[in-house]
Amino acid sequence: MIVIVCPGQGSQTPGFLAPWVAESRFRDQLAGISDAVGVDLLAHGTTSDADTIRDTAIAQPLIVAAGLLTLSALLTDGRRERIGGIAGHSVGEVTAAAGAGILSETDAVALVRERGAAMADAAALAPTGMSAVIGADEAELLARLDELGLSPANYNGGGQVVVAGALDALASLAENPPERARVIPLQVAGAFHTRYMQPAADHLSSFAAALPVSDPTLRIWTNNDGSVVDSGRRFIDLLVGQVSSPVRWDLCMDAFAASGVTGLVELAPAGALAGLAKRGLKGVPTVAIKTPDDLPAAFELIDQQS
Repeated sequence: MIVIVCPGQGSQTPGFLAPWVAESRFRDQLAGISDAVGVDLLAHGTTSDADTIRDTAIAQPLIVAAGLLTLSALLTDGRRERIGGIAGHSVGEVTAAAGAGILSETDAVALVRERGAAMADAAALAPTGMSAVIGADEAELLARLDELGLSPANYNGGGQVVVAGALDALASLAENPPERARVIPLQVAGAFHTRYMQPAADHLSSFAAALPVSDPTLRIWTNNDGSVVDSGRRFIDLLVGQVSSPVRWDLCMDAFAASGVTGLVELAPAGALAGLAKRGLKGVPTVAIKTPDDLPAAFELIDQQS
């Protein structure tokens, strides 16, 4: 069973879409998405610097657009029927919703535009951020977070937990980390998936309620608890709630394993989730699609499925 995974915010790097827009089909598709969100994703994906694409209102549409470009190339020639399921990490759930047929590409783009803007507005209310903590004892880490007023935001599996909150508290954690742990600041502009994002979740709930939604035609797992969701409306409700609650990617990977995953393909901008899979799904082959040159390896992995 092949699972497609869709990365979240922080995966973007300057110029990462340049190899994609070198091909006219992807350039035209990106231009259409740019027009729909009112953001020049062509410029941001090719020439904008790291600080510019760190802006949540830019980063989220950029990441989802990259995933949609990848899906348009990947799910051709009958390959969709060979895919066992799809899941997204954080904003990648919007990409996954499009891939599973819950949202049209147009509505996925509209949702991510609104999500990115609302989360940027919420992030502007207080100086907050996120850091990855690797190698900590989870109980010790959670106790330390309570002391500092920080929150777990992403349980990523493989010994990695992303934490979020006030910048001074994150600095204190880095200065005095749990035993044997490393603390790595992330290039994101807010404490996502925590109480700081509740205003964004409230706004997004009203917007999402008006979107036309279909039930998934491809198995899809939720970040909420790693379960399979059969109702498109339920998935969108969970996606909205995830804005201010932790991402349980660890439980998603557990669910992949329980379902018999035999391969994992990560959409652009790829790398982070394939890396987590190498630790959390040991022995499962992965393909990280960073540029169109990586598509043949993904095709080969998918085509091996009967």
